[in-house]
Amino acid sequence: MSTTVVTPPSPLPSTWRQYYVLMKPRVIQLIVFCALIGMVLAVPGWPSPAQWLTMAVACVGIWLVSGAAAAFNCLIEQHIDARMRRTAWRPTARGELSRRQALVFSALLCAAGSALLYWAVNPLTMWLTLATFVGYAVVYTVILKPLTPQNIVIGGASGAMPPVLGWAAMTNAVTAEALVLFLIIFLWTPPHFWALALYRVEDYRRSGLPMLPVTHGSAFTRLHILLYTLILFAACLLPYLLRMSGWLYLLVAVILNAGFVAHAWRLWRQYSDALARRTFRFSLIHLSLLFAAMLVDHYLVMT
Repeated sequence: MSTTVVTPPSPLPSTWRQYYVLMKPRVIQLIVFCALIGMVLAVPGWPSPAQWLTMAVACVGIWLVSGAAAAFNCLIEQHIDARMRRTAWRPTARGELSRRQALVFSALLCAAGSALLYWAVNPLTMWLTLATFVGYAVVYTVILKPLTPQNIVIGGASGAMPPVLGWAAMTNAVTAEALVLFLIIFLWTPPHFWALALYRVEDYRRSGLPMLPVTHGSAFTRLHILLYTLILFAACLLPYLLRMSGWLYLLVAVILNAGFVAHAWRLWRQYSDALARRTFRFSLIHLSLLFAAMLVDHYLVMT
């Protein structure tokens, strides 16, 4: 008789999957995309092969450090995530990865990304990216988020940094054009997150986090979403007014921002969870298409 030994499947793929989830890949994709737009806009005309290589390396470095910040965020908010339906599936919240594993993973990603940016791009980009890591993982996650309902507004500065990082990677400087891109994302962040917080308000109430809908109510939050979308509309016109982009970007920016204001207006006038969810999803489309329009405009209109 022969005995067949069945080998259990290796746990490695599952473990690597957990580490990958810890990096919040969908969020990181948008971060790297916005950084890439900053790189492209910083280079007049079509980039040279050397510039394309710098862009690729910078994207990898920014991706690594951003992933490190996301992993550290999951580590710090482990118990908060476990109390919220939206985040209870994260590996740290479920105990699938220990605090030590998350910390070591975050540190390794940050060190690798920082070294890559310092030696293969330039020191300015490395320091700016590292400052963004500290701003998000420490200042926002540890200090601001549990302390004030304005956490999203103040902490949004870290989330608005990707195009600045991209610009610095290609020019070794931070110019007014880079700050315009920063301003757009900075103003986009509050209405984006507050729309989410509106239909997830019970989640945030259970978590103990002082999000605006919890501390000031739905009507107050909806009014602020509308006001921010109006200010954002004006800010999104700046790339055209400063001749960073042409008529194609202007057309797309007007349509997208009109749509965002319309969503915010309906949300303010007559609230529903479904409308808040649609507003949140539209905000993601808004930012993605807005920066994509900058990219297309840069090559089809401005060159």
